Amino acid sequence: MATRSFIRHCLRLPAALVGVVLIVWPAPGWTPVARGDEPSADARGLELFVGLRDVLVHRCAGCHGAGSDTHEGGLDLSTRETLLAGGGRGPAIVAGRSAESLLYRLAAKLEEPHMPEEGDPLSAEVLARLAEWIDRGAPYDRPLIDAADRRPWTERTIDPALRGRWPFLPLAPVAVPAVDDPDGWCRNPIDRFILARIRESGLAPAPMADRRTLRRRLAADLTGLPATPGEVRAFVDDRRDEAYEQEVDDLLGRPAFGERQAQPWLDVARYAESFGYEQDYDRPHAHPYRDFVVSAFNDDLPFDTFLRWQLAGDELAPDVPAARIATGFLAAGAFPTQLTEKEFESARSGELDDIVSTIGTAMLGLTVGCARCHDHKFDPLPQADYYRLAATFTATVRSNVEIEIFPERHAAALAAWQAEVDRAIAARRRIEEELPARFDDWITSWQPTEAGTAPAWRLGRLVSAASRVGSPLTALADGSLLAGGPPANEETYTIELDFPLDSIASLRLDALADPSLPKGGPGRVAHGNFALSNITVAAAPIPPEGADADFALVKLGVPRADYSQPSLDITHAIDDSPTSGWAIDPHVGQSHVALFDFVAPVAFPGGCRLRVTLDFRTSPHHAIGRPRLAAATVAELPAIPVTADADPIDPARSNAARVSELVALPLRTPAQTLELRRLQAGYDEAWQAADSFVRAVEGARPTPEKLTALVAGDHLTPIPHHADGRGYPHAYPETWFLRRGDVRQHEGVATAGFLQVLSRAPEGTWRRGEGKLEPPGEGRRASLARWITDPEAGAGSLAARVIVNRIWQQYFGTGLVATPSDFGAQADPPSHPELLEWLAGELVRGGWHLKSIHRLIVTSATYRQSSTIPPRALAVDPRNRLLSHFGRRRLDAEGVRDALLAISGALDATIGGRGGADDRAPRRSLYLDVKRSRPSPFLRAFDAPDRVTGMGKRSVTTTAPQVLLLMNGPAVRGWAETFAARVLREPHRFTDDVTVNTAPIHTAYALALGRAPTTDELAEAVTFLDSQTATYAAEGREQPAATALADFCQVLLGLNETLHVE
Repeated sequence: MATRSFIRHCLRLPAALVGVVLIVWPAPGWTPVARGDEPSADARGLELFVGLRDVLVHRCAGCHGAGSDTHEGGLDLSTRETLLAGGGRGPAIVAGRSAESLLYRLAAKLEEPHMPEEGDPLSAEVLARLAEWIDRGAPYDRPLIDAADRRPWTERTIDPALRGRWPFLPLAPVAVPAVDDPDGWCRNPIDRFILARIRESGLAPAPMADRRTLRRRLAADLTGLPATPGEVRAFVDDRRDEAYEQEVDDLLGRPAFGERQAQPWLDVARYAESFGYEQDYDRPHAHPYRDFVVSAFNDDLPFDTFLRWQLAGDELAPDVPAARIATGFLAAGAFPTQLTEKEFESARSGELDDIVSTIGTAMLGLTVGCARCHDHKFDPLPQADYYRLAATFTATVRSNVEIEIFPERHAAALAAWQAEVDRAIAARRRIEEELPARFDDWITSWQPTEAGTAPAWRLGRLVSAASRVGSPLTALADGSLLAGGPPANEETYTIELDFPLDSIASLRLDALADPSLPKGGPGRVAHGNFALSNITVAAAPIPPEGADADFALVKLGVPRADYSQPSLDITHAIDDSPTSGWAIDPHVGQSHVALFDFVAPVAFPGGCRLRVTLDFRTSPHHAIGRPRLAAATVAELPAIPVTADADPIDPARSNAARVSELVALPLRTPAQTLELRRLQAGYDEAWQAADSFVRAVEGARPTPEKLTALVAGDHLTPIPHHADGRGYPHAYPETWFLRRGDVRQHEGVATAGFLQVLSRAPEGTWRRGEGKLEPPGEGRRASLARWITDPEAGAGSLAARVIVNRIWQQYFGTGLVATPSDFGAQADPPSHPELLEWLAGELVRGGWHLKSIHRLIVTSATYRQSSTIPPRALAVDPRNRLLSHFGRRRLDAEGVRDALLAISGALDATIGGRGGADDRAPRRSLYLDVKRSRPSPFLRAFDAPDRVTGMGKRSVTTTAPQVLLLMNGPAVRGWAETFAARVLREPHRFTDDVTVNTAPIHTAYALALGRAPTTDELAEAVTFLDSQTATYAAEGREQPAATALADFCQVLLGLNETLHVE
């Protein structure tokens, strides 16, 4: 067909050609030209001109075009008229006769001066195209260089006609073809598209595969795991019409489905657990993104939401944990962890390029990254569009963020807890209301001896407690304050306390652990540490009620602590430096104490008021979560920390001395009486029991379930970098247009924008809240996310085509478009363009649910065909692009390893969480850490990518190392031994044969291949086992029969039938 011919032949340029490209595409609409029709001479000539345009613009027009200052030799190639007019040597061409045309002869070096004068000569392919174009009359579809091309490249717009090529068009309705199907072969609309092409080519479809093959095929494709013998047998025996569809639905609903579907997406998303480059440091918090992808496919999250969340989940759905985790897509790329100052900007430019390039290939099937240094050579992607897309991520950085993963569950638990707290407090309040009636009896019965010896440390009466950023500080019964609200980057607590002491010589600061704090505290940062930058103390006499205290600064001596983190000693808490401080890592999750002796005691008759200021500016979020202050009249007391068994500060004993003082007074002022009434509760048994219950309930506050995830977002705290101390900015305030992609050549600030060729509405259509880059407001990434999933006026139609093509590739080995990450001009046209359009339309019309597309494909007759090649198919369709039969293919690397684990019985089916790096580990291959510099030897041997960049289609090789690995690999041998032990545990489970020599063989065949051995296979297996057993016995090996069985099981694990989808 003409469209097919056009796409196949145009724009095949040699790699040496560089420069700015603006490609003109005809806009024929969707309707395909009938196959077999040849383009007219004029149409073919225009095709050739479109393909030659880039050569003429970049190799010739600089000296011979309308945009050049002079026309060397008087020749202007801008239009056909000026070409025919020629220059000083006459006409440049003789239309219809290339051999006589000066332009061709100079380019082909048949005459001098040879052209082009600079750079490599034109390739033979380009020369042939040039000759054919001249022979067809050298038609132009428009001037070679027009006014738009002469504008600055940063302002360049595309010709609207460029949106007419099929990938860039909105989805169009496609009628399912009517096809003659007397045998009733077609099972759903997919089959009608396929059968029409098969019939058109004079072929017939292959017969349906047998039921055993179908069940094994379904299991491998939908779950990535082999079907069990029981599943195969049950399906073979179930002859109901609906049995196949029920099996499909069952497999689509299994957790293993999401694990299997995640693998191809993680390939294009270049997901890995390391940074890459020389140092290749680990990313311990990358795995939540992988688990998000698995869950998204299992839950059938609409694919448009799946895409939007990965670009801007934190902006579009900030309260949804999965949406924030999804932004790990942006953070997944490789990044250097060692930089010199000269590399800062180029590293950031490369980071943005990784994001833009991956979005282009993974989501849009376009090589957008090729427009970094110049306009795209083959596709209508101006360089300016590249930088406007990059500007979307100007403020975006990687960060490890602690995320609450089940907020609804925690909210419900918190509500139930709060109700319990309210009931306990109400019960205590009822007792408090009864206390005044018992006050006189308590005073009369008080015995001074009950006071005992007052403890060294005394709690004060809280006057006020304030946070600089407004965080709530809740007073607890033990005299501590519990900080609430989100932790601030910088924090200051100001606490005032009245102490009924005539003098104070020392201050005690407890940093108490608490279950409500991260890791149990005592700090508020995710890892539980804190950093006290500075402590200051001021003292004053206790003022009259309502009067202000007249504070004087107290000079502190050398402080002491029960523990100090190396380089962050307690002495740094009084050095007045905001960048140093006291910290306690790694001893988090437990209480700590610091003592601050006064250089000279402070003394005020009637008591002292202290104002204590705690500054936390050393590191973000590093405030103490539950501080407590106490005072003593003597100095140099031991720094005894609070433990689970004992607290050096006993509020009751501390208060007893004061009670005795007040009771002994012959006359008490109203204030003293009020103080006694406040102290009474601590000595009332009923109140003490109620208060203990309140504290127990309050201490049981539910803690949210959290995980730390590698995410991307705007203005987050970046992951620390080795170059931070040398001023590495992580992100720059602006993204610049870069001439030739060179960070030294800024050509103006790029504003965020979209690809013009995929935009059919003003950019404001997708912008809401633009410019609100501070969370939680929506910003640039949210706008991009809406544009990329808009099927009407944005890129959504192409995104839909790309994902259904990826799914098709998964089941048939090759997509309808053979290059799944490149739908541009360099790609071959779709094998079934109408089917691709129909499937993409079904996806969008069905709410972007991918499971429906999977179900459509695997329930089709096309998918159910056998791999028997029909007559003439190899001659007519050697690559099976028409799908006249099912293409037999090897399992991918993960499928091979997972099959061996499952067959052997070693598979650990645990879903999600941290993985590991050991090939011999029993978990699915999805959970093997992807270390970019040290990929898994097993997976690498079977063509798994290193994930340095995204990969839409893996290579499939057959190499000697694969065979050697299956024969000699320690992991494979271990699985074979586990397989043999499994067989010996239940040798008769899958066969009625009770013969001792053959029952294990039947069981091994059933587990590995889902079938019984043939007569010949059974005889060969018996011979092999007898021979191996005799050999091992002669060598004096222990358990020679078991070792021989392990050999046999290893043979089965390496069979093509085991490792291929039939």
